[in-house]
Amino acid sequence: MIRIKDHKQQHLFDPWGFLSPKRRQILEQGWPGLFREHLLEELPVAQMASSFSSGSGRPTKNLHTVLGVLLLQQALDLTDKAAIEQLCFNAQWHYALDIPEESDEAKYISEKTLYSMRRIIIEKGLDQIIFEQTGQKLAEVFGVDPEKQRLDSVHLRSNMRKLGRIAIFSQTILKFLVNLKRHHSGLFDSIDSEVTARYWGNKGPGVFSQVKPSEAGKTLKTVSTDLFNLIEQFKDQAGVCAMHSYKLMQRVLTDQCEIKTDDTGGPKVEVKKPAEIPSDSLQNPSDPDATYSGHKGQGYQVQIMETFSCSEDPAEREQTLNLITHVAVEPACESDAHALVPAIADTQVRGLGPDELLADTLYGSDENHRVAAAAEVELVAPTSKGGEKKPLSEFAFDAEGNVTACPAGQAPTCCKPKKNAKHSAVFELERCKGCPRLSECPVKLGQNGAYVNYSAKQARLAQRRAREQTETFLDTYRWRAGVEATMSELDRLTGIKRLRVRGFGAVRFCAIMKAAGLNLLRAARVRRARAKALAAQNGCFWGVFRAYRVFKEHLQAGVTNFGLIFPNQPPAAPADLKLAA
Repeated sequence: MIRIKDHKQQHLFDPWGFLSPKRRQILEQGWPGLFREHLLEELPVAQMASSFSSGSGRPTKNLHTVLGVLLLQQALDLTDKAAIEQLCFNAQWHYALDIPEESDEAKYISEKTLYSMRRIIIEKGLDQIIFEQTGQKLAEVFGVDPEKQRLDSVHLRSNMRKLGRIAIFSQTILKFLVNLKRHHSGLFDSIDSEVTARYWGNKGPGVFSQVKPSEAGKTLKTVSTDLFNLIEQFKDQAGVCAMHSYKLMQRVLTDQCEIKTDDTGGPKVEVKKPAEIPSDSLQNPSDPDATYSGHKGQGYQVQIMETFSCSEDPAEREQTLNLITHVAVEPACESDAHALVPAIADTQVRGLGPDELLADTLYGSDENHRVAAAAEVELVAPTSKGGEKKPLSEFAFDAEGNVTACPAGQAPTCCKPKKNAKHSAVFELERCKGCPRLSECPVKLGQNGAYVNYSAKQARLAQRRAREQTETFLDTYRWRAGVEATMSELDRLTGIKRLRVRGFGAVRFCAIMKAAGLNLLRAARVRRARAKALAAQNGCFWGVFRAYRVFKEHLQAGVTNFGLIFPNQPPAAPADLKLAA
């Protein structure tokens, strides 16, 4: 049975009247007051309620409480047990979730219920809805301007051990043997006892950790042969072939080995060289979704896009909310170049699309630059410097991509298009021969002139490289480095780089909810900075006086949901007082 509390309904008497004015003010100006006032009603309880019956079964926990606990748990990087304790005893959580009553029904939730509710959110994709709806609300409340944004990725690891190649084979085989004995004990007995003892003996797979480096090749050949023999032995058993652990063995064999024919015509297993192993190969049988990045290692990666302020005034930046507008979890083997277009499309659909987007070189391909321009987004990202030994960046071009002048200032005698979208610019032969910069120039000397052949893409890249040397580009691009502070905050405050879960769905849930949690913590920090600035502007005495007057009047009126933001004019009368979020 569904239980949903209407938090918009006002109380006859203030249930938080037992709090002193100073403690009440701390709650109101911190993240508890912000969450209770603006975000609690934005949680997708209606989508969550579709998983339960409206007329039968035990009543659920209040769905606002459940969703709020799961969000705050990730924002504050807590275990399930720690999150339950916070719900039971922490007044900040009670105020944020609007739970004034003292009962186990309201302030307690079991670990099993927390796990079950988290699984429902993952299956329904409600984590993305929570992120989008809370982000949209914060953007409205704090007047976030999405015009300028920046994009970057962060690598994270799930709760898995880093394994070498031998350990990947041995752990996969052990996982299969355990499941086979559990579900098909008769077939397990048919396996050679030497094989089972090697992986499931007294020492178990730990014996492979004692392998000398000089014997690693021999051991790798042994475990790969055992893996192949087990696959061949049970390939005709439909029940075994349907097992997840059997499919993992097939995946490891495909990733790590090649099957060839020996001299007798039989199959022969050969282990691939490390450079031949694909980046999306199995890294650990406990987390089959994790992949490998040659730059950052095993795990996953998260794309983060946020708004920012380019004001030189530190006080103004402190009062501006840098809102995370897009978060996407990807396999670690994915290139950042593929993430830019989906990020722009996602934010534009929600009305938070950027006009100017800062990113690093991996996002700055020519294709991404053209797609961003078609979406009316100015992509500010450096071009890759590799490939051309004598680039065209010092040549001058017109709007159509035709060369108008060489680095020495010489204009071409003609510039005409060629086949296959190529262009050709012709310069006077004698002047080019006598040019002191000839050795650095990409021109080729011919019989009737000096030629420069280039494609439309090369022309676009050359113009971008020329712009990258200007003061305007450097002054704009320097703000991209600020996204590294966001990655640091995600790690320090929410623990995003080392998660307690495994599997793509669980990793995605944690990463998205942590990003939503960081938005909440940042918004609370901005709210306090704005209140402090207003109090300083009006004077300390008047600020304290106004806070007391507002608090007293609300207690007398029985109003429970209010915030303290001080107006600029001195309080002539209670009607003069202004309340705002």
